[in-house]
Amino acid sequence: MATTQDFERLIQPCLDAGYNLARWLMADDAAAEDALQEASLRAFSYLHALAGPDARPWFLKIVRHTCYSHLSRHSAQSERYGFDEEALGHMQFAQGQFSNDPAQALAQQRERHLVNAAIAALPPSMREVIVLREIEGLDYKDISHIAGIPMGTVMSRLSRARAHLRGILSQQGLLE
Repeated sequence: MATTQDFERLIQPCLDAGYNLARWLMADDAAAEDALQEASLRAFSYLHALAGPDARPWFLKIVRHTCYSHLSRHSAQSERYGFDEEALGHMQFAQGQFSNDPAQALAQQRERHLVNAAIAALPPSMREVIVLREIEGLDYKDISHIAGIPMGTVMSRLSRARAHLRGILSQQGLLE
């Protein structure tokens, strides 16, 4: 039987990554918080089933499943889940220091916004592998486990997602 201390030791360090994944999949702060809370309750209930010392992929799989379950239960509403300009401001792909030069800081902010919008434009299956690999830094094996797909599929989705992002960012003048 899992204890609160087990949850705090194993799952609490994963909550930020879980929220980040939920935020990108749900495209809504409140829905992401709800999904994370539900996933956390599920993780606590099934913590005894965790095999191995690394809880992060296990927990992110629960978060992913919770998000997709929520979206499918609310399929009539899922069409309304789009990325709006305000929401994109909270989802920062590129984490970096802004310049002291106001013009350069504005250019960096614009670039971050365009990258976030390009990620948001990806289909969910591509978006999740980009978020898990490029933002959360997970390896292919963990992504394969989380998404429940073969490692070769992870690699091909990543390749297609990166190509799609390059195309979008090239059109926006960010890449040459």
